[in-house]
Amino acid sequence: MLKLNFPEYSFKLKSKENKPAIFSILRKKYFVLTPEEWVRQHCVKYLISEKNYSISLLNEERQIHLNGISKRYDIVGFKPDGAIELVVECKAPHIDINQETFDQIARYNMVLKAEYLMITNGLKHYFCQMDYKKETYVFLETLPSH
Repeated sequence: MLKLNFPEYSFKLKSKENKPAIFSILRKKYFVLTPEEWVRQHCVKYLISEKNYSISLLNEERQIHLNGISKRYDIVGFKPDGAIELVVECKAPHIDINQETFDQIARYNMVLKAEYLMITNGLKHYFCQMDYKKETYVFLETLPSH
C-alpha cells in the first residue's frame, strides 16, 4: 500500500477471502484493505499515538441519520463526558479533498456537533475548530492533543 503522510505504524494484516485485510483495533476485526481503510486505520493510530486519544473514546464506521437518510461517519472522538469532540472524514489517497468533501463533513456535523473536524486522504490533512456562537470555523495547523 501507498506510504501516507502519517508517522509509520505497524498493523495486523492477513488474507481474507483471497484479499488483503487489515485489523481494526476499534471494531476488533479484519476488514478488506481498501485505500480508504488504509487511511482510516492510519488516522486511528495517529489519534491514539500522536493526539493521546484513548481507544475507549474513539469509534469508527457508525451509522447516523441525516434528514431521514442513513450515512456512516469514518471516525468520531469523544470527550470523557460522552460529548463528541472530533469528527474525521477519510478519503482514499487518490481522491482530492474539495468543497464536496467539506460539505459532506459539515452535513455530518449538523447532527454530531463536534468541536473539531479533520479531513484526510492520507496525504493531505485539514483540521478545523468550530465556533457555534459565531457560526463559523477556523483552520488549525493540527489537532490539539487530547
